[in-house]
Amino acid sequence: MRRSSSTSCLSCRQSIQPLRVQDTNKTGPHTPQTQDKRTTFGKLSVGKYVPGTAERKTSFFDKRTSGPGSLRNSQYGAFASMEKIKDPRPLHDKTYIQQCIRQLYEFLIEYGYGPSVSVKSLQTPSVKDFVNIFSFIYGILCPSYELSSSKSEEEIPRIFKELGYPFALPKSSMYTVGAPHTWPQIVAALVWLTDCVKLIASMKESPLFDEGETEDGILHNKLFLDYTVKCYDHFMRGGDTFEEFDAEVSSKLKELFKTSENHLEALEAEEKRLNEEVARREKERESEPDRLVTLRKLKSSLQTDVQKYEAYMSSLESCSNNISQRSKNITEESEAAVVEIEALKQENTRLKHICDNQKYSVADIERLKSEIEELKQTVKKSSKELEAEQQQLWNEEIKYAKGKELVLADYHKWARKLKLIPKCGENSGDVDFEIKFNPDAGPNCLAMYRKKICKYLTEQNAKINREYHDFLADDPLVNLREILNSYRKKKDTLNTSDK
Repeated sequence: MRRSSSTSCLSCRQSIQPLRVQDTNKTGPHTPQTQDKRTTFGKLSVGKYVPGTAERKTSFFDKRTSGPGSLRNSQYGAFASMEKIKDPRPLHDKTYIQQCIRQLYEFLIEYGYGPSVSVKSLQTPSVKDFVNIFSFIYGILCPSYELSSSKSEEEIPRIFKELGYPFALPKSSMYTVGAPHTWPQIVAALVWLTDCVKLIASMKESPLFDEGETEDGILHNKLFLDYTVKCYDHFMRGGDTFEEFDAEVSSKLKELFKTSENHLEALEAEEKRLNEEVARREKERESEPDRLVTLRKLKSSLQTDVQKYEAYMSSLESCSNNISQRSKNITEESEAAVVEIEALKQENTRLKHICDNQKYSVADIERLKSEIEELKQTVKKSSKELEAEQQQLWNEEIKYAKGKELVLADYHKWARKLKLIPKCGENSGDVDFEIKFNPDAGPNCLAMYRKKICKYLTEQNAKINREYHDFLADDPLVNLREILNSYRKKKDTLNTSDK
């Protein structure tokens, strides 16, 4: 429909100054098809490389010729020097630059870039690597083009400008490609160039225009060309009205674009309805000046409700997860209980089988239980009696030990008086008469001491008798009675302590 509208715009010219002589130094007027193409391409519009042997068709109104390797400038490339466009891309954003590097890397891998390349090597590439990458990408657009290595810093910015890249690449940036302040602009330009390649490839796969269309955008079916020739011929003959030609081309355009009067009427009705809707909306806005504020408040309230519902849904989800976990735990416990019940049933069956097959009857078992209870009572009673006897024995042992301690104390007292202890005493005779009593040693613990004492008494008696006889032999009449009484007292004392 854009083509038909462009055509109708040309038909609005009722009378112009006749152009009798062509100016070959100026370019011909743009056709509506050319304008439509540029609108479709946008900033990604690129030129198409034409070999030297190729023939280009010229416009009807001029005789432009193209030399070998010439490029058709895009709309943006032609006027790039008129106004400097600010780059809207976030080139200072590291995330965006990493995304561009990743896109460039994927493009090179997809199209079979020869040298080894990686995302890491594309972080700070050298000038040589950049030139190779640019030559590879641009070679896809123009396979016969060879980049001059000596003037690459001038050639590359010029090629970008001719391709219609809307942002200037300074010549100085070609010397420091991998620098942090230069590489973001360069990699963004390379990504733009890869987009051009992808666009051309997609156009080849699904062409946007009719087959046979020339490079200048004129349709091969000669519809518009025939219309232009007829109008121009009629104009050159002095005619100023073109209604007949307009009607003819209008019918052909309707047939070409498969449009009908009903469709146009439907579009007009839709346009009318939309205009009425716009007018109604304008009236509502004028009648309710605070409607926007009300709607904003409603939006804020709804957003608050949404946040509350999201929090509520989150809590419900958490509660649901907890319930699911509890249900899972209960299910596991139930399964474990079922297994345990089954094991108990099997054990009960086994015990019942044993009980049924045992040789003792129920009466025997009851009788044995009764006897066991009686024996338990007897054991309990005997245990109490045993405890009483043990307590009495303990008391007797304590009494016995106390008596022994008294006897030993009395013995030690008399032994000290008689100078029998300690072992170095005057009358000990190098014999240890001290008794160390141990109740746990048994009744024979004093036998050793008894032997020592008896032996000592025997020796003393023998000594007394010997001294007595010697004394009688020496002087029987000198204090005989006194000495005899003294020894008899010692003897009696020893006999008494031995008992």
